[in-house]
Amino acid sequence: MLIIRDPTSTSTINDPGIRNLAETRFSQVLGGETYDYNQHGYMIVVEPTDSLRDLEAETCCAISDDPMFEVLEEHECCYEMLFIHNDEGFAITLFIPKHNIDADLLKLCTQYAVPATVK
Repeated sequence: MLIIRDPTSTSTINDPGIRNLAETRFSQVLGGETYDYNQHGYMIVVEPTDSLRDLEAETCCAISDDPMFEVLEEHECCYEMLFIHNDEGFAITLFIPKHNIDADLLKLCTQYAVPATVK
């Protein structure tokens, strides 16, 4: 998994569609503020070797059994899964490519995802 802990790290995302989406999300979340990890959280780009259990261990979020995400949207380039951890807005966003990813994760995405409303 590729962990993006600040907006400047989005340049390490190889897929241009996911990179653009991550940059957009950071811009929307920050709204002109300075990035603060403890307030704003981080993002993960799921990679082919990542399992559901790996992602659950990293995020401390239920994904496989009784998923607890706030939003799961389908974009042209990927799925976007959002977990908000507290009232201050600390969030973890997962960008899940649509190909070469854990079959159980893709199945979950196709089952629960809704079309993206905001790009």
